[in-house]
Formats: sequence, C-alpha cells, structure tokens
Amino acid sequence: MATLSRRTLIRSAGIGALTVSGAAALPLVAAHGDETESLRAIFHMTPPKGWLCDPQRPVYRDGQYHLYYLHSDTNNADGGWDHATTTDCVQFTHHGAAIPLEPNFPVWSGSPVVDEDDTAGFGAGAIIVLATQPTDGVRKYQEQYLYYSTDGGFTFSRLEDPVIVNEDGREASTPEEIENAEWFRDPKTHWDADRNEWVCVIGRHRYAAFYTSPNLRDWTLQRNFDYILDAGTDPDLGGIECPDIFEITADDGSPHWVLGASMDAYDVDLPMTYAYWTGSWDGEKFTADDLTPQWLDWGWDWYAAVTWPAESDPEHKRYAIGWMNNWKYAARDIPTDASDGYNGQNSIVREMQLVKQPDGRYTLLSAPVPELDNHVRATHELADEHVDGSTVLPWSGRAYELELDIAWENLANVGLSVGRSKDGARHTNIGVADGRLYVDRGPSDRADYSFTEFTQAAAPIDPDTTELHLRIFVDKQSVEVFVDGGPVLSQQVYFTEGDEGISMYTDGGTADFTGITIREF
Repeated sequence: MATLSRRTLIRSAGIGALTVSGAAALPLVAAHGDETESLRAIFHMTPPKGWLCDPQRPVYRDGQYHLYYLHSDTNNADGGWDHATTTDCVQFTHHGAAIPLEPNFPVWSGSPVVDEDDTAGFGAGAIIVLATQPTDGVRKYQEQYLYYSTDGGFTFSRLEDPVIVNEDGREASTPEEIENAEWFRDPKTHWDADRNEWVCVIGRHRYAAFYTSPNLRDWTLQRNFDYILDAGTDPDLGGIECPDIFEITADDGSPHWVLGASMDAYDVDLPMTYAYWTGSWDGEKFTADDLTPQWLDWGWDWYAAVTWPAESDPEHKRYAIGWMNNWKYAARDIPTDASDGYNGQNSIVREMQLVKQPDGRYTLLSAPVPELDNHVRATHELADEHVDGSTVLPWSGRAYELELDIAWENLANVGLSVGRSKDGARHTNIGVADGRLYVDRGPSDRADYSFTEFTQAAAPIDPDTTELHLRIFVDKQSVEVFVDGGPVLSQQVYFTEGDEGISMYTDGGTADFTGITIREF
C-alpha cells in the first residue's frame, strides 16, 4: 500500500458503494427564480445572504452570546462586521451590520471585549472592539482601530485615529520590510487579572507581537513570540493570522495560558487550521512549553477560529467556532451562491477543556456543544453490523449526527462512507489506515466546483489502535468528524441532490460497527 499522507490517501473506501440505497430526493425550493434544491445548512450558522468570512470572538451580554463575522455583499470583497446572537451556541439570530463598511476603509478581523470596569471610559459594560483596518486604504498601513458600543453591541462608533500604529509600515521600503508590514493584523485582547491590565496579541509574518494596556486606548509593545528559533530545523508554519490568547485551568487544577493562531502549514504537510501552544505569560512575554504546536483541527476547513469562555464554567471550559473554508480555494463561487445566494458557513460550536496527557503534555480536547441535542428532531438506533467488504445502512438523510463504535483487527483500511449517491459513484470516506484517521471528499468532488488536490485530510492516531468511537456531523455541504478523546477533522463537501446514503467498508478482513445511532436535525 502506498504511504498515507495528508495529501495522498487511499480511496479504496469506494468499495462501500456497491449496493443501491433507497435515498429520497429533497423537496425543491425556489432560488433566484429557478427551481433549485436549497443547499443551506440546517444546523450550522450561515449568513442570510452574501459572503461570510472570519468569525469574531463572541462576548456574553444580556443573557446571550454576541458573535460578529466579516461580511460583504459579494464574494471576497471589502466589507464590515455583521452581528448575530445566540443563547445556546446552535441557533443564531441575525441583526445585520454592526460595523458597516466605510469607503476605502474595510474592517478586518479583531476582537470584542466587555469592559466591565470602564477602563476605556465609555461606561461600565461597554463593548469595545479592536479591529484591523488599512489606514488611507494602504495595505502596509494596516493598523488597529478602536470601536465602542454602549447599546449592548448592536451599533458601534469609532475613534478617529488608530490605537496601535503600524510603525513598520511607516518605515518599510525593501520588499522584505513591506511584506512584514503588510502582516500586522487581527488583534485579540484578554484581561490579565493578575496584573490588572489588558493583553493584546497581533499576528505578524512569522511571529506574534504582544502589547499591554491599562485602558484599551494606550498600548505598550512588549516581547514578540517567535515560533522559529532555528531556521534550519524549525518548520515554517507560515504567517500568524487571527491569533488567540487566553487562560484556562486544566483538569488537574493547574492554570495555563494558551496562544493560538490560524496557520498555513501546507508546505510542511501539516494542517491549515488552528495551531496552539500552551505556556505562561509574565506580563512581557509568552513562553511556550514546547515550540512544536498542537492542532485543534486536521481537516481542510477550520480557519480563522476563535475561542471564548463558557458562561457556565469560564475557568475550565471554552467554546470554539471556525470558518469552514480555506484560502487555497475560498475566493470563488460555490454551489450555495447559485442555490441560496450566500457563501460561507461556520462550524458547529465545540466545547473544549485542557487535559493533562500521560506524557505530561496539556492538550485541548474538543466535543460538540451539548446543546445540539436540543435540536434533534428524530433518533434512529440501527442494528450492529459485522462487515466483511461492504454494507449499506438502511437509512439516508442530509443533516444528521452519526455516532458509532468501530472495532477491528489487522485491517489495511476500515471506515464508512457518507453522502453516498444511489448508484454508489459519489461518497465521502471516513476511515483508518496506516495509523491515521482520514476524511476523503475526493469521490464527492464535482467538475464544476472541484477541490482539486485539496480533497483528503488525515490526523495521526495511535498506530496500535483497533477501535474508535466516532461522532460524525453531516450537513448539506459539510462533514465534521470527532474522535472521542482525539482529533477533529472538518471539511466542506459539495454534496449533490441524492447524496444521502451511508455505507461501511473493510479492506483485508472484518470489522464490527456497533452502537450505530443517527440523530436527525
């Protein structure tokens, strides 16, 4: 068998498509004047119309979470921040633009905070946003501007001048200096209660810059965090975008600081999602426990992710949400543009805890937010299956959770296919081979909306593993796979009408698929 890598995975999972299923077509709805199947996600957040991009870290105010996201009327165009609220991190109510686009002055990513103690002078409980904008429309002058809201986060006003100036951009002249100056983005702020001040991290070309402030207006540059200490040995994971900084208490009671960032590590065969480092903050610098980052997701589509404290237990639990897209192919029309007039969705919200591993590392473990259970409209418990080759389940659908256990011995390849067409030609495969869990959307690819070489993703697991507990979330255009106590893989998938079946497969032996439960949304 060929070596399994992130980019080249076996597709023999196609054997799971031998038997015709009885999937029924979804009803048609009108879209843009034509009779076109709606592809809008059922249990994922999508914009009412237009382009959705980076989510902004939510804040809790007046009994609900306020989430903002980059939005424009056309794909990958200049825009502002739109606003949505949720009480359960599943169902969102949209409120339109909170920070609208100004001429030649787009609003890029940043972060809101609730200024409970009125450090900024806009009143106790005001929502303060730091966001990147290109001064005078000049990219190398991207700087950090302050917006404030005194009506609970529905409308914002802006200070005229930036509160964190891009000094590099003012002085840059060589190509290298300009490249670095054009990477001064996505501020993330956090209240450091031990030192009674705000901490802000800003993404730079190959490092993270830290600033501190007593009032969110006046900022002092502290020490940078450089993940490359030895250019000859340390991998180049790309520039730091949408950085994240927070504190969390682990399951053993120990406190930790976490630095996260969205990274393009494609060139070193690592994910293009959210990397993170555990460590400590001393008021001047972040010190990582290990310069080798860990990853919150191993799929192709979990970028610009943000985390925020769970109101029920902010010390030990955080939520996270990511943009289900990838800049390798994001800036283009996709099927939902034609069917429903929007482009982009966020992942389901996941709940995270920091857990100490047997080797001493601390790892963020993710699980789907429990409130998803409140949106299940039907539950189906299917019989166990002993599979030798291929078996098709007697159920089909387009928006559901599939939970099950798989146990095997000495198999070259084992897994299941979702989004299986009636003739078995189309399917997305989720399986285990060569010590990796993979999600291969290649057999679901479409000539008119192709992912080209970005079809297959894989996460390392214990090579001696012979059993897995999986929770797989399938929506109209996406698949998210959670391994109990292990990795997560999130992928867009361009399912077509009739891609509704589920099958299971083995290669070189047998496997038992048990506890098969389907929850429809």
